[in-house]
Amino acid sequence: MTVGVTRRNCLLPSLVGLGLLSVQEQSWAGGQIEEPLIDSVRTALTSAIHNAAPPVPEFADTESRLRYLRWMLAMSERLKKKKPNLETRKEFLQTVWYESKRAGLDVALVLGLIQVESNFRKYAVSWVGARGYMQVMPFWTRSIGDGDPGKLFHMQTNLRFGCVILRHYLDREKGDQFMALGRYNGSRGKPKYPDAVFAAKRIWDYQLV
Repeated sequence: MTVGVTRRNCLLPSLVGLGLLSVQEQSWAGGQIEEPLIDSVRTALTSAIHNAAPPVPEFADTESRLRYLRWMLAMSERLKKKKPNLETRKEFLQTVWYESKRAGLDVALVLGLIQVESNFRKYAVSWVGARGYMQVMPFWTRSIGDGDPGKLFHMQTNLRFGCVILRHYLDREKGDQFMALGRYNGSRGKPKYPDAVFAAKRIWDYQLV
């Protein structure tokens, strides 16, 4: 999502997945809808947000680490045009991996969502005020954070909020990715946004061998 971009009803998810649309055409206007949270859910989400563990992947064995390094190499090559600086790219991918796994999410799905939401722009802001890589709405910082929406431009904070929120929506929808993605975009039940994310996800799918 980006400032001043309107929803494009003619958007074709297949073209998004192939990377054939421009940055603006890949952007989506929309945002999560603020809903009351019961205390147990608020407490669980707040705890997930405030766990200050650093984004350093840990592996049970050498083979697991080697699979991760192969994934990192492949994803780094695919992301090069969006993030030319190697160190910036590595830090971003490591954090996406960590926060996705921490939330029990498919890393490729998260990368696809980031592509559709912000096109990998750290400081993206939508016309409804959603911020950062995963276009998190500021009300979430009041609900489960410290109330400072400026922190949503911090990479790990934004990715953590986004992943925790997506996990929350997946749980609410009993694992239904289509409906959960609709909730994430504020367009529950409509196909255009989930279809765009699924198409973008194919770019980031990687078979860990």
